[in-house]
Amino acid sequence: MPVGKLPPTLLKKLLGQISTPTPRLVLGPGIGLDCAVVEGSDALLVLKSDPITFAVDAIGWYAVQINANDIATTGASPRWMLATLLLPESKASAELVERIADDLKRACQSVGVALVGGHTEITSGLDRPILVGAMIGEVTRERLVTPRGALPGDRLLLTKGAPIEATAILAREFGERLLASGAVDEHELETARRFLYEPGISVLRDAQIAIRAGDVHAMHDPTEGGLLTALWELAQACQHSLWVDLQSVPVPQLSRRICQALGVDPLAAIASGALLLSVAPSDAQAISNAMLASGIDCAEIGVVLDEPGEPAVWSGAQQKRELVPLPERDAIAALFEA
Repeated sequence: MPVGKLPPTLLKKLLGQISTPTPRLVLGPGIGLDCAVVEGSDALLVLKSDPITFAVDAIGWYAVQINANDIATTGASPRWMLATLLLPESKASAELVERIADDLKRACQSVGVALVGGHTEITSGLDRPILVGAMIGEVTRERLVTPRGALPGDRLLLTKGAPIEATAILAREFGERLLASGAVDEHELETARRFLYEPGISVLRDAQIAIRAGDVHAMHDPTEGGLLTALWELAQACQHSLWVDLQSVPVPQLSRRICQALGVDPLAAIASGALLLSVAPSDAQAISNAMLASGIDCAEIGVVLDEPGEPAVWSGAQQKRELVPLPERDAIAALFEA
């Protein structure tokens, strides 16, 4: 199978075979459900695990932000993290370990998370470090938000734009190739590398602002497979079809040029940093305004439909609408294979 997430059809089959018979389980595994939720003694505990496999530079920052993002989409506050670091034999050094550990520490401090444990080892068969994070958050039952909550008529909002994370990864991993192509100059390449921090791949603040500003029914963090995959995952989770105006999706010009130079579809590339929201139509403008007032770009890109049949994602005019393609894997995966 190709590099990247498992194919959606296989993943759906595997998840359908998982049995989770426990009375304290509030939310178990499923397509578009990035976190598990269980009952704690005083609050609901939100559990998340995610690896960093594409990036090498700033891998600790990626790991913390990516896991915290999924916690944030449930309305929860991230609290604790465990990190498993696997290092390749050919590149393991005390300096590398210390650099990643310092990166983890700074990233945890940035989101108020305590690093409470994990595991570190040198592993054969690897060509790059792999960091797997497991994070736990807390939320009260009445404030819990899940992708299943999207309702017909909801407006779909997207913060910041896409693909922020892919832009940073491509600039950091394929900088020489981008410079040689003439797509960017040195200054633009450094700007793209800093997309990791500005506008940033965290959506914790986005989620908190949205919840305070209006009635949020569902939130989803576009990661591997980009915005297109996130839309399909949301449709599967809530069991409603979606209609989206792909032309209204904000794509920074620098991101567009970098993606074009490397043959990457910007809407199918890993897109952490953007938050996809399904909100009550009466509150869509208030939530957008709250984002903009906080310096966060926000665009309305679609609506949740009320129609029978298998959930799907559509675009185009009502009379000539077309299915939005579901990527089989992330658009940048082929670059890493090569």
